[in-house]
Amino acid sequence: MFWRNSADIKEAMSEKDLIAVAMSGGVDSSVVAAWLHARGEKIVGMTMQLWNQRRLPEVASDQATGRCCSLDDVYDARYVANQIGIPYYVVNFEDRFEQHVVKPFVQDYLEGRTPIPCTLCNNFIKFDQFLDMAASVGSRYVATGHYARIDQDPVTGRWRLKRAVDASKDQTYFLFGLTQDQLSRTLFPLGEMQKQDVRELGRKLDVPLADKPDSQEICFVPNGDYAGFIDAYLREQGVEPPAVHGEIKDEAGQAIGSHRGVHHFTVGQRKGIGVARPEPLYVISTQPATQTVVVGAGKSLLQKEMQVRDVNWISIAEPVATVRAKVRIRNRHEPAEATLTVSELGGPVTVCFDDPQRAITPGQGAVFYLDDLVLGGGWIV
Repeated sequence: MFWRNSADIKEAMSEKDLIAVAMSGGVDSSVVAAWLHARGEKIVGMTMQLWNQRRLPEVASDQATGRCCSLDDVYDARYVANQIGIPYYVVNFEDRFEQHVVKPFVQDYLEGRTPIPCTLCNNFIKFDQFLDMAASVGSRYVATGHYARIDQDPVTGRWRLKRAVDASKDQTYFLFGLTQDQLSRTLFPLGEMQKQDVRELGRKLDVPLADKPDSQEICFVPNGDYAGFIDAYLREQGVEPPAVHGEIKDEAGQAIGSHRGVHHFTVGQRKGIGVARPEPLYVISTQPATQTVVVGAGKSLLQKEMQVRDVNWISIAEPVATVRAKVRIRNRHEPAEATLTVSELGGPVTVCFDDPQRAITPGQGAVFYLDDLVLGGGWIV
Protein backbone atom coordinates (compact mmCIF):
# COMPACT_ATOMS: atom_id res chain seq x y z
CA MET A 1 0.00 0.00 0.00
CA PHE A 2 2.87 2.39 0.68
CA TRP A 3 4.80 1.85 -2.53
CA ARG A 4 2.32 3.50 -4.85
CA ASN A 5 3.19 7.10 -3.91
CA SER A 6 6.76 7.03 -5.24
CA ALA A 7 5.82 5.69 -8.65
CA ASP A 8 5.23 2.33 -7.05
CA ILE A 9 8.68 2.75 -5.54
CA LYS A 10 10.16 2.96 -8.95
CA GLU A 11 8.83 -0.07 -10.78
CA ALA A 12 12.23 -0.79 -12.24
CA MET A 13 13.81 -1.36 -8.82
CA SER A 14 15.26 -4.84 -8.52
CA GLU A 15 15.61 -6.82 -5.33
CA LYS A 16 19.35 -6.07 -5.30
CA ASP A 17 19.00 -2.30 -5.27
CA LEU A 18 20.42 -0.75 -2.12
CA ILE A 19 18.33 1.97 -0.48
CA ALA A 20 20.01 4.56 1.75
CA VAL A 21 17.59 5.74 4.44
CA ALA A 22 18.21 9.26 5.72
CA MET A 23 17.74 8.62 9.44
CA SER A 24 17.22 11.84 11.37
CA GLY A 25 16.56 10.18 14.71
CA GLY A 26 12.87 11.01 14.54
CA VAL A 27 9.88 8.73 14.35
CA ASP A 28 9.18 9.18 10.63
CA SER A 29 12.56 8.17 9.21
CA SER A 30 12.87 5.43 11.84
CA VAL A 31 9.57 3.92 10.71
CA VAL A 32 10.68 4.15 7.07
CA ALA A 33 13.87 2.23 7.87
CA ALA A 34 12.07 -0.41 9.94
CA TRP A 35 9.34 -0.92 7.38
CA LEU A 36 11.69 -1.19 4.39
CA HIS A 37 13.77 -3.70 6.32
CA ALA A 38 10.67 -5.69 7.32
CA ARG A 39 9.58 -6.01 3.71
CA GLY A 40 12.96 -7.43 2.75
CA GLU A 41 14.64 -4.45 1.11
CA LYS A 42 18.40 -4.07 1.25
CA ILE A 43 18.97 -0.87 3.19
CA VAL A 44 21.64 1.15 4.95
CA GLY A 45 20.94 3.84 7.52
CA MET A 46 22.80 7.14 7.26
CA THR A 47 22.57 10.20 9.50
CA MET A 48 23.83 13.61 8.41
CA GLN A 49 25.95 15.51 10.92
CA LEU A 50 25.16 19.12 10.00
CA TRP A 51 25.97 21.41 12.89
CA ASN A 52 28.23 21.15 15.94
CA GLN A 53 25.83 21.72 18.83
CA ARG A 54 28.72 22.76 21.06
CA ARG A 55 29.48 25.84 18.98
CA LEU A 56 28.41 29.27 20.20
CA PRO A 57 27.99 28.32 23.87
CA GLU A 58 26.88 31.86 24.69
CA VAL A 59 23.57 31.24 22.90
CA ALA A 60 23.24 27.57 23.83
CA SER A 61 20.47 26.68 26.23
CA ASP A 62 19.84 23.71 28.45
CA GLN A 63 16.16 24.35 27.82
CA ALA A 64 16.43 24.06 24.02
CA THR A 65 14.24 21.17 23.03
CA GLY A 66 12.61 19.91 19.88
CA ARG A 67 15.49 20.76 17.54
CA CYS A 68 16.14 18.46 14.61
CA CYS A 69 19.55 16.87 13.98
CA SER A 70 20.72 17.22 17.58
CA LEU A 71 23.30 14.91 19.20
CA ASP A 72 20.45 13.08 20.90
CA ASP A 73 18.92 12.46 17.48
CA VAL A 74 22.15 10.91 16.23
CA TYR A 75 22.19 8.58 19.23
CA ASP A 76 18.53 7.69 18.65
CA ALA A 77 19.09 6.96 14.97
CA ARG A 78 22.05 4.71 15.77
CA TYR A 79 20.01 2.89 18.41
CA VAL A 80 17.14 2.27 15.98
CA ALA A 81 19.52 1.02 13.28
CA ASN A 82 21.08 -1.40 15.77
CA GLN A 83 17.65 -2.60 16.86
CA ILE A 84 16.61 -3.18 13.25
CA GLY A 85 19.92 -4.81 12.43
CA ILE A 86 21.10 -2.70 9.49
CA PRO A 87 24.44 -1.07 8.65
CA TYR A 88 24.59 2.49 9.93
CA TYR A 89 26.87 5.45 9.30
CA VAL A 90 27.10 9.10 10.31
CA VAL A 91 28.20 11.31 7.42
CA ASN A 92 29.67 14.73 8.16
CA PHE A 93 28.36 17.59 6.04
CA GLU A 94 29.13 20.36 8.51
CA ASP A 95 31.29 22.43 6.16
CA ARG A 96 28.83 22.36 3.29
CA PHE A 97 25.93 23.02 5.66
CA GLU A 98 27.66 26.11 7.00
CA GLN A 99 28.45 27.42 3.52
CA HIS A 100 25.06 26.78 1.93
CA VAL A 101 22.64 27.10 4.86
CA VAL A 102 24.07 28.95 7.87
CA LYS A 103 25.92 31.75 6.09
CA PRO A 104 23.02 32.55 3.70
CA PHE A 105 20.68 32.48 6.72
CA VAL A 106 22.77 35.12 8.48
CA GLN A 107 23.18 37.24 5.35
CA ASP A 108 19.48 37.13 4.50
CA TYR A 109 18.46 38.40 7.92
CA LEU A 110 21.03 41.20 7.78
CA GLU A 111 19.68 42.22 4.37
CA GLY A 112 16.07 42.33 5.51
CA ARG A 113 14.89 38.97 4.23
CA THR A 114 13.34 36.10 6.20
CA PRO A 115 15.09 32.89 5.10
CA ILE A 116 13.97 29.27 5.12
CA PRO A 117 17.01 27.22 6.18
CA CYS A 118 15.14 23.90 5.90
CA THR A 119 14.58 24.49 2.17
CA LEU A 120 18.24 25.38 1.64
CA CYS A 121 19.19 22.22 3.53
CA ASN A 122 16.96 20.15 1.26
CA ASN A 123 18.34 21.83 -1.89
CA PHE A 124 22.05 21.68 -1.06
CA ILE A 125 22.44 18.86 1.46
CA LYS A 126 19.70 16.24 1.80
CA PHE A 127 18.85 15.88 -1.88
CA ASP A 128 22.24 16.87 -3.25
CA GLN A 129 25.27 15.85 -1.22
CA PHE A 130 23.42 13.04 0.52
CA LEU A 131 22.30 11.53 -2.78
CA ASP A 132 25.89 11.66 -4.02
CA MET A 133 27.17 10.09 -0.80
CA ALA A 134 24.56 7.34 -1.06
CA ALA A 135 25.54 6.66 -4.67
CA SER A 136 29.19 6.38 -3.66
CA VAL A 137 28.35 3.38 -1.46
CA GLY A 138 26.27 1.73 -4.17
CA SER A 139 22.82 3.02 -3.30
CA ARG A 140 20.56 3.79 -6.25
CA TYR A 141 17.79 5.31 -4.11
CA VAL A 142 17.41 7.44 -1.03
CA ALA A 143 14.36 7.11 1.22
CA THR A 144 13.33 9.77 3.73
CA GLY A 145 10.54 10.38 6.21
CA HIS A 146 9.19 13.43 4.38
CA TYR A 147 5.43 13.72 3.92
CA ALA A 148 5.11 14.14 0.17
CA ARG A 149 4.44 12.00 -2.88
CA ILE A 150 6.27 11.35 -6.13
CA ASP A 151 4.94 9.83 -9.31
CA GLN A 152 5.74 9.88 -13.02
CA ASP A 153 3.64 11.42 -15.75
CA PRO A 154 2.58 8.48 -17.95
CA VAL A 155 2.58 10.68 -21.06
CA THR A 156 5.67 12.87 -20.71
CA GLY A 157 7.70 10.68 -18.36
CA ARG A 158 8.33 13.70 -16.16
CA TRP A 159 8.66 13.09 -12.43
CA ARG A 160 6.02 14.93 -10.43
CA LEU A 161 5.90 16.10 -6.83
CA LYS A 162 2.55 15.92 -5.03
CA ARG A 163 1.20 16.98 -1.68
CA ALA A 164 0.96 14.36 1.05
CA VAL A 165 -2.34 12.71 1.89
CA ASP A 166 -2.01 14.06 5.44
CA ALA A 167 -2.44 17.77 4.69
CA SER A 168 -1.45 18.74 8.23
CA LYS A 169 2.00 17.15 7.75
CA ASP A 170 2.57 17.97 4.07
CA GLN A 171 6.18 19.13 3.50
CA THR A 172 6.12 20.03 -0.18
CA TYR A 173 6.56 23.70 0.69
CA PHE A 174 10.15 22.88 1.67
CA LEU A 175 10.83 20.63 -1.33
CA PHE A 176 10.28 22.98 -4.26
CA GLY A 177 13.96 22.91 -5.22
CA LEU A 178 14.06 19.21 -6.15
CA THR A 179 15.23 18.43 -9.68
CA GLN A 180 14.04 15.72 -12.03
CA ASP A 181 17.15 13.64 -11.34
CA GLN A 182 16.71 13.98 -7.59
CA LEU A 183 13.03 13.03 -7.76
CA SER A 184 13.86 9.97 -9.86
CA ARG A 185 16.15 8.66 -7.09
CA THR A 186 14.05 9.62 -4.06
CA LEU A 187 11.43 7.62 -2.17
CA PHE A 188 8.81 9.10 0.17
CA PRO A 189 7.13 5.98 1.63
CA LEU A 190 4.99 7.96 4.10
CA GLY A 191 3.29 10.20 1.54
CA GLU A 192 0.10 8.18 1.48
CA MET A 193 -0.16 7.84 5.27
CA GLN A 194 -1.67 9.82 8.12
CA LYS A 195 0.71 10.68 10.95
CA GLN A 196 -1.20 8.61 13.49
CA ASP A 197 -0.93 5.60 11.17
CA VAL A 198 2.82 6.09 10.93
CA ARG A 199 3.12 5.97 14.71
CA GLU A 200 0.90 2.90 14.84
CA LEU A 201 3.03 1.20 12.20
CA GLY A 202 6.08 2.05 14.28
CA ARG A 203 4.56 0.37 17.32
CA LYS A 204 3.75 -2.75 15.30
CA LEU A 205 7.33 -2.86 14.07
CA ASP A 206 8.66 -2.28 17.61
CA VAL A 207 10.38 0.95 16.63
CA PRO A 208 11.76 2.41 19.91
CA LEU A 209 10.91 5.99 18.87
CA ALA A 210 7.30 5.43 17.81
CA ASP A 211 6.03 7.94 20.37
CA LYS A 212 8.88 10.48 20.18
CA PRO A 213 7.61 14.07 19.74
CA ASP A 214 8.22 15.78 16.39
CA SER A 215 11.06 18.27 16.12
CA GLN A 216 10.07 21.90 15.71
CA GLU A 217 13.10 24.18 16.03
CA ILE A 218 15.87 24.92 13.54
CA CYS A 219 18.87 22.73 14.39
CA PHE A 220 21.41 25.53 14.76
CA VAL A 221 19.22 28.18 16.45
CA PRO A 222 18.52 27.45 20.14
CA ASN A 223 14.97 28.35 21.17
CA GLY A 224 14.34 30.41 18.05
CA ASP A 225 16.62 33.32 19.06
CA TYR A 226 17.65 34.20 15.49
CA ALA A 227 19.12 37.60 16.31
CA GLY A 228 21.16 36.23 19.21
CA PHE A 229 22.52 33.47 16.99
CA ILE A 230 23.48 35.92 14.24
CA ASP A 231 25.36 38.20 16.64
CA ALA A 232 27.18 35.25 18.23
CA TYR A 233 28.04 33.70 14.86
CA LEU A 234 29.51 36.94 13.53
CA ARG A 235 31.64 37.34 16.67
CA GLU A 236 32.87 33.75 16.31
CA GLN A 237 33.91 34.54 12.74
CA GLY A 238 35.90 37.53 13.96
CA VAL A 239 33.41 39.95 12.45
CA GLU A 240 31.94 42.61 14.62
CA PRO A 241 28.16 42.71 14.14
CA PRO A 242 27.44 45.63 11.82
CA ALA A 243 26.08 48.88 13.20
CA VAL A 244 22.44 48.10 12.78
CA HIS A 245 20.76 50.41 15.26
CA GLY A 246 18.11 52.45 13.53
CA GLU A 247 14.71 54.04 13.64
CA ILE A 248 11.24 52.63 13.74
CA LYS A 249 8.99 54.77 11.59
CA ASP A 250 5.28 54.90 10.91
CA GLU A 251 3.93 54.81 7.38
CA ALA A 252 4.04 58.61 7.19
CA GLY A 253 7.79 58.50 7.76
CA GLN A 254 7.72 59.81 11.32
CA ALA A 255 10.21 58.27 13.74
CA ILE A 256 8.36 56.70 16.66
CA GLY A 257 11.05 54.52 18.20
CA SER A 258 14.43 52.86 17.78
CA HIS A 259 15.69 49.32 17.33
CA ARG A 260 18.82 47.16 17.65
CA GLY A 261 18.89 45.83 14.09
CA VAL A 262 16.56 44.90 11.24
CA HIS A 263 17.44 41.23 11.79
CA HIS A 264 15.23 41.38 14.89
CA PHE A 265 12.16 41.91 12.69
CA THR A 266 10.20 40.20 9.96
CA VAL A 267 7.26 41.35 7.87
CA GLY A 268 3.96 40.77 9.66
CA GLN A 269 5.53 40.71 13.13
CA ARG A 270 3.38 42.18 15.90
CA LYS A 271 5.06 41.27 19.18
CA GLY A 272 8.40 42.64 20.29
CA ILE A 273 8.32 45.82 18.21
CA GLY A 274 8.98 47.96 21.26
CA VAL A 275 6.55 50.76 20.47
CA ALA A 276 3.39 51.23 22.51
CA ARG A 277 0.34 52.50 20.66
CA PRO A 278 -3.41 52.18 21.36
CA GLU A 279 -3.87 50.31 18.07
CA PRO A 280 -1.91 47.15 17.14
CA LEU A 281 1.22 47.78 15.08
CA TYR A 282 2.76 45.38 12.60
CA VAL A 283 6.06 45.35 10.77
CA ILE A 284 5.26 46.44 7.21
CA SER A 285 8.81 46.39 5.85
CA THR A 286 12.47 46.43 6.82
CA GLN A 287 14.93 48.65 4.96
CA PRO A 288 18.50 47.54 5.75
CA ALA A 289 20.12 50.24 3.60
CA THR A 290 18.87 52.89 6.01
CA GLN A 291 18.36 50.60 9.01
CA THR A 292 14.68 51.54 9.05
CA VAL A 293 11.79 49.43 10.24
CA VAL A 294 8.39 50.60 9.01
CA VAL A 295 5.34 49.73 11.10
CA GLY A 296 1.66 50.30 10.55
CA ALA A 297 -1.85 48.92 10.63
CA GLY A 298 -2.61 45.33 9.74
CA LYS A 299 -4.42 46.34 6.55
CA SER A 300 -1.15 47.69 5.18
CA LEU A 301 0.19 44.14 5.04
CA LEU A 302 -2.24 43.22 2.25
CA GLN A 303 -0.75 42.91 -1.24
CA LYS A 304 -2.01 41.47 -4.53
CA GLU A 305 1.25 41.10 -6.46
CA MET A 306 4.78 39.83 -5.93
CA GLN A 307 7.87 38.75 -7.84
CA VAL A 308 9.37 35.27 -7.47
CA ARG A 309 12.97 34.57 -8.52
CA ASP A 310 14.95 31.40 -9.28
CA VAL A 311 11.82 29.39 -10.01
CA ASN A 312 12.25 25.64 -10.28
CA TRP A 313 9.51 24.10 -12.43
CA ILE A 314 8.97 20.58 -11.17
CA SER A 315 5.91 18.77 -12.43
CA ILE A 316 5.54 20.76 -15.65
CA ALA A 317 7.90 22.30 -18.15
CA GLU A 318 8.45 26.03 -17.78
CA PRO A 319 5.36 27.74 -19.23
CA VAL A 320 5.65 30.38 -21.94
CA ALA A 321 2.62 32.42 -20.97
CA THR A 322 0.25 32.75 -18.02
CA VAL A 323 -0.72 29.91 -15.71
CA ARG A 324 -3.47 29.66 -13.14
CA ALA A 325 -2.42 28.11 -9.84
CA LYS A 326 -2.81 28.26 -6.11
CA VAL A 327 0.20 29.81 -4.40
CA ARG A 328 1.51 29.24 -0.88
CA ILE A 329 3.68 32.05 0.52
CA ARG A 330 4.70 30.42 3.83
CA ASN A 331 4.44 26.99 5.33
CA ARG A 332 1.13 27.42 7.17
CA HIS A 333 -0.43 29.66 4.53
CA GLU A 334 -3.53 28.37 2.76
CA PRO A 335 -2.65 28.37 -0.97
CA ALA A 336 -4.45 31.24 -2.71
CA GLU A 337 -5.73 31.54 -6.28
CA ALA A 338 -3.41 33.52 -8.53
CA THR A 339 -2.23 34.10 -12.08
CA LEU A 340 1.43 33.42 -12.81
CA THR A 341 3.08 35.35 -15.62
CA VAL A 342 6.43 34.31 -17.08
CA SER A 343 7.90 37.25 -18.98
CA GLU A 344 11.01 35.42 -20.19
CA LEU A 345 12.34 31.88 -19.92
CA GLY A 346 14.41 31.50 -16.80
CA GLY A 347 13.33 34.90 -15.53
CA PRO A 348 11.28 35.89 -12.50
CA VAL A 349 7.60 35.04 -12.28
CA THR A 350 5.00 37.69 -11.52
CA VAL A 351 2.29 36.40 -9.21
CA CYS A 352 -1.01 38.30 -9.15
CA PHE A 353 -3.41 37.05 -6.50
CA ASP A 354 -7.17 37.15 -7.00
CA ASP A 355 -7.47 38.49 -3.45
CA PRO A 356 -4.83 40.44 -1.51
CA GLN A 357 -2.61 38.30 0.71
CA ARG A 358 -1.28 39.24 4.12
CA ALA A 359 2.42 39.68 4.92
CA ILE A 360 4.13 38.68 1.68
CA THR A 361 7.68 38.34 3.00
CA PRO A 362 10.92 38.67 1.00
CA GLY A 363 13.13 35.62 1.42
CA GLN A 364 10.27 33.18 1.93
CA GLY A 365 9.33 30.56 -0.63
CA ALA A 366 6.41 30.77 -3.04
CA VAL A 367 5.15 27.36 -4.13
CA PHE A 368 2.69 26.86 -6.98
CA TYR A 369 0.00 24.15 -6.83
CA LEU A 370 -2.59 22.68 -9.17
CA ASP A 371 -4.76 20.59 -6.87
CA ASP A 372 -2.22 18.20 -5.26
CA LEU A 373 0.38 18.72 -7.95
CA VAL A 374 3.39 20.92 -7.15
CA LEU A 375 4.03 22.88 -10.34
CA GLY A 376 7.15 24.56 -9.00
CA GLY A 377 8.40 27.22 -6.66
CA GLY A 378 10.93 29.95 -6.03
CA TRP A 379 11.95 32.77 -3.70
CA ILE A 380 9.90 35.88 -2.96
CA VAL A 381 11.77 39.05 -3.89
